[in-house]
Amino acid sequence: MESLSVALGSRSYPIHIGAGIIERAELYGPHVRGALAVVTNEVVAPLYLERVCRALQSAGGRVTPIVVEDGERAKSWQTLDRIFDQLLAARLGRDASIVALGGGVVGDLAGFAAAVYQRGVVLIQVPTTLLAQVDSSVGGKTAINHARGKNMIGAFHQPLAVISDVATLETLSDRELRAGLAEAIKHGVALDERFVGWLEQNIERILARDRAALIYTVRRCCELKAGVVADDEREAGVRALLNLGHTFGHAIEAGTGFGPWLHGEAVAAGMVMAAQLSARLGLLAAPDAHRIAALVARAGLPTQAPRLPRERWHELMAIDKKAAGGRVRFVLLEAIGRAKLQAGVDQRFVDEVIAAAAA
Repeated sequence: MESLSVALGSRSYPIHIGAGIIERAELYGPHVRGALAVVTNEVVAPLYLERVCRALQSAGGRVTPIVVEDGERAKSWQTLDRIFDQLLAARLGRDASIVALGGGVVGDLAGFAAAVYQRGVVLIQVPTTLLAQVDSSVGGKTAINHARGKNMIGAFHQPLAVISDVATLETLSDRELRAGLAEAIKHGVALDERFVGWLEQNIERILARDRAALIYTVRRCCELKAGVVADDEREAGVRALLNLGHTFGHAIEAGTGFGPWLHGEAVAAGMVMAAQLSARLGLLAAPDAHRIAALVARAGLPTQAPRLPRERWHELMAIDKKAAGGRVRFVLLEAIGRAKLQAGVDQRFVDEVIAAAAA
């Protein structure tokens, strides 16, 4: 097992990464104060719920399992209210802990529940997808969706620990694994050109679920994200760079009804679009934009966007959370590994990228 820390002073927390660690009671024990609830979904529950509950009980906790539906549509007020109903029925108080066992949807949903239940209770993240392990379980972003946009209602609520067991990725579908790889590629493209080179050399090992390659991928992404979060916890500046591809990607998800496109698939296409926009603006060399698209394609991820009316693209991107002063701000690239946040992008170039991406 390898461990690193997200440095947030008195709220710093460990990220544990390894294979076969999901049942290690000693990893949960230091963070268990009272009763616990494990929030998971109907896909993950048959695989790992009993094992995690057993570990939590060994750590001294009374455990209430809460199983929600699978998929992005679970990130709703209705599902959140059902979670609150079960927490209250089990008489969990302010000394309770919520364990998020699952992928990014479960982590966001359970994390938001932990942020607001009785004004905030302890959260432990146990991510079981590559996307959650490399990205969403770290950093404290929690949210549910709104019909007008993704992750529009949420809170920052840091976990007390993240326990990433790469052995859980063996039960992940190929499609979900590839979707998670999109976020790993994003980390490198935005922040670390050397990591992009490593991914280019090792992508087949990752897709084959080689454990050493998976552990390195998760660790490097967590190192990059932990450094950014420590510098900019609430996304006032540099942390926004980790949203590369998300302005276009979130529009794809919302425009297609939160379901047909997985988050990582939408981010992949959005990242290619962001690279193309950067090239059209003269910021990024055209060969680098092609290199990014080639890596995304090798990962088995989409490089083209769905056909949406241009006005719909404008509407959805206008409510992006990076917008400021009524203007959309894009995460663009000056080079592979060097991203920047830019407002005032000429709409003509944005429309050209949209038209080319959906051709």
